[in-house]
Amino acid sequence: MKENSPYELLANHLEKLPGGFARTASGAELRILDRLFTPEEAWVAAHINMLPEPAKVVALRSKLTLADACLVLDSLVEKRLVSSFPIHGKTHYMAQSFVIGFWEEQVDHLNRDLVESFEEYLPAYAETGLWGKAPQLRVIPIQKSISLQSSIMPYEQLNAILDAHTSFAVANCICRQEQRLLDKDCGKPLETCLAFDGAAEYFAQSGRGRLITRAEADALIALAEKTGLVLQPGNTRNPGNICMCCGCCCGVLRGLKMRPIPANEVSTDFFARLDDSRCTGCKVCLKRCQMDALTIVDGKAQLDLNCCIGCGLCVSTCKPGALTLVRKEKSELPKLPANDILLGIRMAQTHGQLGWGQILGILVRSGVDRIRAEFAFRSYKGS
Repeated sequence: MKENSPYELLANHLEKLPGGFARTASGAELRILDRLFTPEEAWVAAHINMLPEPAKVVALRSKLTLADACLVLDSLVEKRLVSSFPIHGKTHYMAQSFVIGFWEEQVDHLNRDLVESFEEYLPAYAETGLWGKAPQLRVIPIQKSISLQSSIMPYEQLNAILDAHTSFAVANCICRQEQRLLDKDCGKPLETCLAFDGAAEYFAQSGRGRLITRAEADALIALAEKTGLVLQPGNTRNPGNICMCCGCCCGVLRGLKMRPIPANEVSTDFFARLDDSRCTGCKVCLKRCQMDALTIVDGKAQLDLNCCIGCGLCVSTCKPGALTLVRKEKSELPKLPANDILLGIRMAQTHGQLGWGQILGILVRSGVDRIRAEFAFRSYKGS
């Protein structure tokens, strides 16, 4: 693909966003963009900022008429490739990272060619190590695996996370959907991606998911525990979502397993502890562990703490009580950003983007472009 093609321009733009966009020798990342965006959409998307801005600003930057820019923006929103929302009665548009971002928005819109390109791309993304520097998700333990005597914080407790929200939605898991397209169905539930409040409303309005009751959300959590799914909410103190993940399909967990020491690259407050004197060698824990952290040697379980992510799935079904969940020392606990904005800044800074000077520059340029756009399109009464 030519260096000055719209897809190269968009790839370079995505590299500067919080989630990054690893480049590959094979060009798998460009094939993904080619399958998701038309050339016109790629060109416009490359001019959409991380700040919400009106269509006039995007049109100015992309050197299109406002009418043409609005047509492309409407298409990008319909395809869930950029975000849009009203501010003071006018629609504003904002860029999304690739992962976690507009790739996950493609749930129910996948095809085999697209998934095969993503599978080719995943090792390149994992190799960057960006996830371990600023994870977008964290792991919280299954409720049954935590002792009632454990002193844990509200953001570590599943029920406390759910109690902080009033509306709920569920969508299909894109990772298991991908693997089914590749004829690798693991048999675990598909409709398991939870969203809360504003994110829940977006799921329902965009067609990505459907609204459910709190009781239905609780039932999904119980199903996750029964079927052995890792609970991964957003990596903030007040997450807007919870993913329920299996180690065979989940892009995050599979990416972690490609790293030398997965336990060092996951945001988790817990780890498992094994008392082999109580182990009966029943092998139930092997089936439950999604990170291949447990093996059986000479009739006893062995635990590799380099792979343990503290999900508690092995603990909740260990009838002999050989496995327990232990909270890390205070000095070892990962620091959680307060919100998604601070998480995004942390993520971007891990790959040399969004230093405070750059943030100031983005704010200034956006302000200047808004003024210029008002003059350029002052006769237009729409967006």
